[in-house]
Amino acid sequence: MLLDCQDCSYEAFARITLKLPEEGGIEPDYCFYIDQWQVAVGRDRLNWQVDPPPDLVLEVDVTSFTKVEDYAVYRVPEVWILRDTCLTIYALVKTNAQDYTYEERPHSRYLPGMDLGSISSSVFQAASTQGTGVAIRQLRQRLSNADEF
Repeated sequence: MLLDCQDCSYEAFARITLKLPEEGGIEPDYCFYIDQWQVAVGRDRLNWQVDPPPDLVLEVDVTSFTKVEDYAVYRVPEVWILRDTCLTIYALVKTNAQDYTYEERPHSRYLPGMDLGSISSSVFQAASTQGTGVAIRQLRQRLSNADEF
C-alpha cells in the first residue's frame, strides 16, 4: 500500500527462502523487489546465486527475534524489522572491500518522504482502539492526502 501510493513498480513475495550454499538459508516474512522489480516479474522461484537479492525485506517479529546482520551476506539493501509496534529501518553499509553491516536509519530509501515510524504507530493505535478495518481505512485515507507526507 505504501509503495502503491508512491506509484512505485514492485514485485512482492511472502515466505521466500534466501539460500546460498555456503551460508545456509534465511526466510523473511516479506520481501520486495523495487529497483529491480523486472527481475522478479512472473517468477515464483529465484536463484540467489544468479538473481539479485530483494531490495527490501520486512520481518515481523512475534515469537522470534531477527538479527539484522543475518541479511548482510545476502546484501539486501534495506531491512525493516517490526517488533511489537515498533518499526526499525536498517540500511546496508559497506565496511571494507568485502564486508557489509547494517545501520539504523530514520527513513527508508524507498519511501524517503514518509515517517514510517509515525505511520506504523498510528495504525497500531487505531487498530487497538477502533479495530483493524478502521485502521486500514484511515491509513488509505492518509496516504491519499499526499501533502501529509
